[in-house]
Amino acid sequence: MALNIRPLYDRIVVKRLTETDEKTASGLFIPDSAKEKPQEGEVVAVGKGKRLEDGKVVPLDVQVGDKILFGKYSGSDIKLDGQEYMIMREDEVLGILSGAEKKAKA
Repeated sequence: MALNIRPLYDRIVVKRLTETDEKTASGLFIPDSAKEKPQEGEVVAVGKGKRLEDGKVVPLDVQVGDKILFGKYSGSDIKLDGQEYMIMREDEVLGILSGAEKKAKA
């Protein structure tokens, strides 16, 4: 699926990874509205890189397809073609999940 957005500079577009239904020890299901949003996502688009003061552009470390961790209050929520995404700066990414990094390099 092609996105209709190209992030600028050091911004990335992330799709949150959905969690499965959560159930308490007593067997009650927790509705989505009561749960915290997941702090893991998959990168679906990246900008060209960070522009330095001297005008040079440094490419980003994250790539399309990377599974990442980000902070609770990172980025801005956006909606494109009925899908929810987040757009954030690369420096808001806390880390790349190792399984995804190995797969991307293979």
